[in-house]
Amino acid sequence: MLELIATTAFGLESVVKQEIKELGYAITKVEDGRVHFEGDARAIPRANLWLRCADRVLLSVGNFTAVTFDELFEKTRALPWEDYIPEDGAFPAAKISSVKSKLFSKSDGQRIVKKAVAVRLGEAYGEGHLPETGAAYPIYIKLLKDQVTLAINTSGPGLNKRGYRAHGNGAPLKETLAAALVKLSRWRPDRFFLDPLCGSGTIVIEAAMIGRNQAPGMHRHFDSEAWPEVGRLLWDQAREEAQDVLKRSPNFRVLGSDIDPKALKQARLNADLAGVSDYTAFQRLPVQEVRTRRRYGVIVTNPPYGSRLLDHDQVSELTKDMGEVFRALPDWSYFILSGYEDFEKDFGQRATKNRKLYNSMIKTYFYQYYGPLPPRRGRLEAIAGNKGVNHEK
Repeated sequence: MLELIATTAFGLESVVKQEIKELGYAITKVEDGRVHFEGDARAIPRANLWLRCADRVLLSVGNFTAVTFDELFEKTRALPWEDYIPEDGAFPAAKISSVKSKLFSKSDGQRIVKKAVAVRLGEAYGEGHLPETGAAYPIYIKLLKDQVTLAINTSGPGLNKRGYRAHGNGAPLKETLAAALVKLSRWRPDRFFLDPLCGSGTIVIEAAMIGRNQAPGMHRHFDSEAWPEVGRLLWDQAREEAQDVLKRSPNFRVLGSDIDPKALKQARLNADLAGVSDYTAFQRLPVQEVRTRRRYGVIVTNPPYGSRLLDHDQVSELTKDMGEVFRALPDWSYFILSGYEDFEKDFGQRATKNRKLYNSMIKTYFYQYYGPLPPRRGRLEAIAGNKGVNHEK
């Protein structure tokens, strides 16, 4: 069994934990920004292909205490790196974090770990100089209160790099965070879904992939695909599994609208690249004009909040307009990510609950307003209402 670590944005640990459990793997520890779990070699491709809300999947190599750089070197050297990195493998000390640790110099920490791994591999393979011409095995170093965790990045670029976003608007939302917002809303494909400030469509596209049960990593490459320790066969099996469970019947459609025609053009292109154009629709419409007779729908949106788009007065006015429009939708639930400090005041309603999340480095809150669930009897008829939104076309 391997110890794997799914890294994630602060505040999304519980969402990633649930995703891992749904894949069938045992959780061993949860800490800020990291969820540890156990799995065999098949877990590496499966986790990379399926985790929607995690940032990367790391393979843990060792954990120990170090308060001096000599101790860091010797304990790093003592780990069985040759079990993971072949003779020609490239092993950069790619990333380091140090929090409340005596070893606070990041550049020194990276240099010493790199040297210790090189010495260990040189001894194991009987080589004085390692070529590093093969597959990449980037080493991630975490120092927290003198505890050192060393791991290898199995993903390569972050899992938010789905491969579909050819274009973004002025303030694009990371795909992993967008997927988490949809998951937290508990939306199901039999309910109407709308992002009325959709920009380049990331939330809508992630909802469509969730509705299709489409693995978010289907259209990209991962570093560990080139690892002989994992093997081409396991990756092929994981991709075949993802293809087999894909729901192909277009029995739902998710909707996005915006006032920016350029952003909507980008959204349609992105949806096509993601393979969900048959499950999405985008319409030019100001949020102030959103109307519908449909019931029990779900809104998930990330409106401008003054950090990069619009000024304070414009954000205030937009928030007031959203409050009036959303409350006029009978039985709907709405979920809004905002970093605007007066959001609830201007929206005109306190959220049922909220959750602190970070959009890049911006502190935001995910305001959650829960409406009633559709009735069990006559569920589809109740949801359908009168088709169309004005979105009433």
